[in-house]
Amino acid sequence: MSSDAAAEARAFLARHPEVDAIDLLISDLNGVLRGKRIGRESLEKAYTQGINLPASVYALDILGNTIEETGLGLAIGDGDRVCRPLPGTLMPTPWRRGGRQAQLLMAMEEADGTPFFAEPRRVLARRLERLAARGLTPVVAVEMEFYLVDRERGERGMIQPPCSPATGERASQSQLYSVTELDEYAAFLGEVQAAAEVQGLPLDTMLKECAPGQFEITLRHGADVLAACDAAVLLKRLIKGVAQNHGVEATFMAKPYGLEAGNGTHVHVSLLDAAGDNVFAAEAGDPLGTPALKQAIAGLLDLMPASMALFAPNLNSFRRFQPGLYVPMAPTWGFDNRSVAVRIPSGPNAARRLEHRVAGADANPYLLMAALLAGIEHGLAGELSPPAPVTGNAYEQFPPSLTNSWCQALDLLEASEPLNAALGEDFLGVFLANRRAERDQAMQHVSRLEHDWYLRHV
Repeated sequence: MSSDAAAEARAFLARHPEVDAIDLLISDLNGVLRGKRIGRESLEKAYTQGINLPASVYALDILGNTIEETGLGLAIGDGDRVCRPLPGTLMPTPWRRGGRQAQLLMAMEEADGTPFFAEPRRVLARRLERLAARGLTPVVAVEMEFYLVDRERGERGMIQPPCSPATGERASQSQLYSVTELDEYAAFLGEVQAAAEVQGLPLDTMLKECAPGQFEITLRHGADVLAACDAAVLLKRLIKGVAQNHGVEATFMAKPYGLEAGNGTHVHVSLLDAAGDNVFAAEAGDPLGTPALKQAIAGLLDLMPASMALFAPNLNSFRRFQPGLYVPMAPTWGFDNRSVAVRIPSGPNAARRLEHRVAGADANPYLLMAALLAGIEHGLAGELSPPAPVTGNAYEQFPPSLTNSWCQALDLLEASEPLNAALGEDFLGVFLANRRAERDQAMQHVSRLEHDWYLRHV
């Protein structure tokens, strides 16, 4: 990066003399932000020279341990790669230390300066290049659900909903779309909104979701898909940080409570052609859209079983897929129907789009989006046709067919020729080794439930 690029750093520091430390961040395979913290005096150098981080950042499991089976650890000497700033991502973190810190997203490079092959953001960038070659630009919006959790644990050390800041009563009701609960948590939600405005994150709506302490935040739609995923990753950090300031924890864990709804990530996608027209919008206003929309849906449904390891990346992810808890468990689609996996929302014909409703909030946004765009291109390239759209309750009409097995999901992903081609065999080799090693570790642990059920009775 040329010294001219450091003008962004100099201008930022001039605007923010209060900032004395900057976090340089990389989003790993799990979407966890890792990196280094530097002083303000080192920021310009980070722009002109980059910083070094080991390639094994992309071999880390959720515990931060290097998975050697990925080949990115000691097999290559645990060597460094240069990481460069992503322009436009330098921003204050107003919830940290009285606003005296900032953050900057980085991207890892190969030794020859090309993007590092195992970086999820790079995997998504390749999918965007493929669609651009077709003259198509995706427009996306991301919705993420999360829980607020009391720092004080409940019976037997289990998590519990927070007490209302207004009444002191512990949340125990669903209260979907409750404005009263938005009012009760107005201080927390207001700080989230204010911090998002400072950071330039395109926050759109906030609502009370369908479980005690559960909320949803939506980001505005836009045609910069990489920026949308950057915003999703950074918004998670923001929400967790603001929650700490308010004496609670925020979690995007897919299934924090066994008997309550899980946390999902819903993604809205439309496609623009070279003229800027929405190729999903039918001229006659057909609510089911154009042949292109139906082909895109068919591609998503066709690759959905093999994509489950990306939609549900860890042990807890699969606990979310339970009957009666608002999670699609079969590859289905329909118009204005929230019981299906791929929904066409109602609204103006010009805004015709699809909504993917399967992934958990724990999914890596870059890999989730890459899988969705791969499915859409798969459908367009093959001119695939979807089954008939579902009317009525899809949960009652279609038995569960999407796997709820972590092991099987990884096997299905590995065997999928379209996803190997779309995401890259080299990348998937790292991803699969990482996820399988974490699964092996998880299988070594015996839960309290197993002791309760089996210790004395078998």
